[in-house]
Amino acid sequence: MRNTRATQLLTELSREGRYNPLLPDCDVPQPPLEELLPREAIAAELLPLPEVAEPDLVRHYTNLSTLNMSVDTHFYPLGSCTMKYNPKRNERLAGLDGFAAVHPYQPEETIQGLLELLYELQEMLAEISGLHAVSLQPAAGAQGELTALLVAAAYFQERGEHRTKVLAPDSAHGTNPASAHMAGFRTVTVKSTPEGLVDRDDLRRHLDDEAAVFMVTNPNTLGLFETEIREIAEEVHGTGGLIYLDGANMNAILGISRPGDFGADMMHFNPHKTFSGPHGGGGPGAGPIAVTRDLAPFLPTPVVAREGDVFRLDEDRPRSIGRVRGFFGNVGVLVRAYCYIRTHGPEGLREVSENAVLNANYLLHRLKEFLPVPQGDCCMHEFVATAKDCKAERGITAMDIAKRLLDYGFHAPTVYFPPIVREAIMVEPTETESRETLDAFAEAIGKIVQEDPELLHAAPHSTPVTRPDDVRAARQPVMRAVAAGENGHEG
Repeated sequence: MRNTRATQLLTELSREGRYNPLLPDCDVPQPPLEELLPREAIAAELLPLPEVAEPDLVRHYTNLSTLNMSVDTHFYPLGSCTMKYNPKRNERLAGLDGFAAVHPYQPEETIQGLLELLYELQEMLAEISGLHAVSLQPAAGAQGELTALLVAAAYFQERGEHRTKVLAPDSAHGTNPASAHMAGFRTVTVKSTPEGLVDRDDLRRHLDDEAAVFMVTNPNTLGLFETEIREIAEEVHGTGGLIYLDGANMNAILGISRPGDFGADMMHFNPHKTFSGPHGGGGPGAGPIAVTRDLAPFLPTPVVAREGDVFRLDEDRPRSIGRVRGFFGNVGVLVRAYCYIRTHGPEGLREVSENAVLNANYLLHRLKEFLPVPQGDCCMHEFVATAKDCKAERGITAMDIAKRLLDYGFHAPTVYFPPIVREAIMVEPTETESRETLDAFAEAIGKIVQEDPELLHAAPHSTPVTRPDDVRAARQPVMRAVAAGENGHEG
């Protein structure tokens, strides 16, 4: 990579005496730092921050942005992550002063409009899920999983039951066993059938009075609907356990099938995946959970309650597991989800899922002539192809195909997940992409699998960073711009 101003760090652009326009004077009292912080927390001198002029600063970040792919610039068929285009109107609405400029400590009587919106969102998510009560507080899907399992733990503790196991399929998202461990359970893996569904015989072997929760993703990570989900739920409930629905793939069944109706006791939503909101980059997220009536008393506090025409944050819930994050939650993401749901309405949400399923099946049939799809000719919103034949016949791996797609202007799909498929390539086109985009993607895959393997092994060829040594890059990261080849790998 060339050592240009476009790729230099701010510290390398810094020149003493350069500065940006000053911020306005503070409009609140400013007591001395010594009154706010202990002396040992106050630096003896100012940090050596970069000194750059405004044009340098603007160009630096603008140039950096052009080096990245995004859902606004490229097709993102990232299976399981649902990286879809998000309507900009929801961004504008969430930026209104009544939402964006609200302070977490404002008196409730001054934010009645916002509380009403959040209350209505709770009610809408309950209706969509087919469950009784909702908490909007968790900050991400993974924290939603953890929160729901903490609710389950409190439920069993109150009942005097000592249940230690959480069951999860071998195709589950990696956050499922992690959440179970953090909630104090041990994870037991349930096998999948050759068809990619839950092996009910193996599930039965693990159902006993120690089994607390069966965590199931439906549709699952292979893009398949668990056809026996009601029977599975009945068997789990028959031993006193609970069903947790990983809601990562809800965008496939909106308005068509409700988790509460097929036996789920609790679930989480990914608003940014199912509805609308920023996704990725460590930015703000949300992971609301929905639960049955029996589990509702244990939801984290506060929840938004309504008394006549007045809305309030209800903290008086003695059986609650307590707070799981500061303030109420990532309200800006929740506002975007509310706007998305209100824009579409019930019929529109169903159409969202129908289009997601249609796009996925269309792309599956376009790709299967190049890459086999082990689990059948029909899917829900995503599917998993395999490059195992390409690897055996020509030495081309799933990673080679994924990296080469970058040269064709497409973000790579998810690879090597779920682990039950060898050389897995997990593709999710989402409902927002056109047929022309899907055709172009399929044509790119068709060309790539016929290319010279040596060309693919070195791909991508058009990006600022090609293919670094992953292990060395993790252990010896280069934190400054360097010329290509310096330090043995590209910067």
